[in-house]
Amino acid sequence: MKVEVKKVDALKREMKFEVPRQKVTEAMDAVYEEIGKHAKVRGFRTGKVPRHILASSHGQLAKDETIKKIIPEAYHEGLSQHQLDPVDLPEITDVNLKDGVLTFTATLDVRPSVEVGRYKAISVVRQTSEASEEELSKAMEFFKKGKGEGDVVIDDNFAKGMGFPNLEEFKKALKHQLEFDKDRNNRMDVENQIVEDLLKNAKLVVPQSLVKRQLQYRLNDALRRLKSQGAKDEELKKKAEELREQLQPVVEREVKVYLILEEIAKRENITVADPNDSLPVKVIEFLLKEAAWKDAK
Repeated sequence: MKVEVKKVDALKREMKFEVPRQKVTEAMDAVYEEIGKHAKVRGFRTGKVPRHILASSHGQLAKDETIKKIIPEAYHEGLSQHQLDPVDLPEITDVNLKDGVLTFTATLDVRPSVEVGRYKAISVVRQTSEASEEELSKAMEFFKKGKGEGDVVIDDNFAKGMGFPNLEEFKKALKHQLEFDKDRNNRMDVENQIVEDLLKNAKLVVPQSLVKRQLQYRLNDALRRLKSQGAKDEELKKKAEELREQLQPVVEREVKVYLILEEIAKRENITVADPNDSLPVKVIEFLLKEAAWKDAK
């Protein structure tokens, strides 16, 4: 098999394949054998249809299945031969099966080299999760406004109306909820501090194929939600371009962060055994343990 590799840019590679006649013939023989087991042709028993009859009735199917069978095998053999590490699925073009020889082109992005810089002892500051009296008062005012009456008095009767035995119990529950929310937000803030530090110190070229795929996924998801809310097709078309521009930098950042975390996982031998686990989450947990924690002023 002949494979030519062309370097398009820092990450993109174009691989041109030429699969020889013998390999194509072997694959097509196997495909015809499989088709022959199930093909129903008038005048012949199933499994006993001659090859030339199968070729006239199922020739296009055999050709398509042969191509589908060969391309993945040839592609992976070519990757191994040229020691290429793709970061995503390839784009397959120019597929041609002529005179028994199969040619096709695979365009792919290789995994970038990631310089992560320093990632241990990242300085992080976690704010207090304790709810102040001022925050508690603001939250109670919010509930008061929710009643729609300016002269509502926040007392035991008010608390009972909210489902609590008295004002003290209502305040306790409200304080607990405020602190739970602050705690969650503080956790996200600390994770963001870690991520920002990683982005500042890392050096890598972001594979555009990954960005493109992730961007399309996010775009489809956003448009699906808008459609479920009653947006019309014409409205969605206008919104699509606007969303694409908004999401592009967000997705590029996400891909960059993922590749940095993946590199750290490799260096620290962090793996996930359970498919429900997330590698980025495990790496962030590791980085939080290794971080240099400081008290908020």
